[in-house]
Amino acid sequence: MAFKINVGFKGKTFKVETEDEKLVGYSIGEKIKGEEISEDLKSYELEITGTSDKAGFCGVKSINGPNLRKVLLGYGHGMHKRPKGLSKQPGKKPAGLRLRKTIRGKEISNATIQINTKVLTEGSKKFDALFEKPAEEPKEE
Repeated sequence: MAFKINVGFKGKTFKVETEDEKLVGYSIGEKIKGEEISEDLKSYELEITGTSDKAGFCGVKSINGPNLRKVLLGYGHGMHKRPKGLSKQPGKKPAGLRLRKTIRGKEISNATIQINTKVLTEGSKKFDALFEKPAEEPKEE
């Protein structure tokens, strides 16, 4: 199964796709080396910040294991509905709204499709240099 890995650093995102299953078994919040994802990220240190599976269910850090669970959630991670009539004031959470939602545990499995990471330490190759395409040699005719 292919993983789509998003590596974020200072508002920019580097996207990598890999068929390698080295990341199976890691959990949200764990630190990994950049070499495990791509050779471009050599000597980088990354932290897994979130996951999503093939059906779109998000991984939640507080649920152990890789399985799906139905849990009762308040407003926040994994649940974004607001009750009618509540103003969208920043910093105020809706009172009393809780819904049973399906979420996935924090462990990466073969059902995981997307993995979000952030850069903790930058490697020898600068992050902006990852976006540059290699220069093509001109064709001789």
